[in-house]
Amino acid sequence: MSLQTPCCIPTARACSCDCATQSEVEGQHTSVSRINTLAFSAGLCINCGMCVAVCPHAVFAPGDGIIRVVQPDRCMECGACERNCPAGALLVDSGVGCAAAMISAALRGLDEPTCGCEGDAACC
Repeated sequence: MSLQTPCCIPTARACSCDCATQSEVEGQHTSVSRINTLAFSAGLCINCGMCVAVCPHAVFAPGDGIIRVVQPDRCMECGACERNCPAGALLVDSGVGCAAAMISAALRGLDEPTCGCEGDAACC
């Protein structure tokens, strides 16, 4: 996976940054957040909307020609987007942190899981 600056992922086709052009041409996955492992390849995106439909945190939004990554830092690394992307345009290193957050939220009766410690001594 090629890690580059996330400067232009939300508007990859209209951006003047080198990372958008390189990602589109070579189909490389570009890191889109500094706090999680979500990576996107604008060159592989077919704008099917599956990531928008399955993401529990509204990380993605419909775009013109490609999906837009609008809130990459909200990704909880569940992997639903990667598993449901037919073009392989998304990568995420999903793991137990997400599962632990979802289980913790369910046990506490919360509507939405929270990833990170935010004062929780029991976080992983």
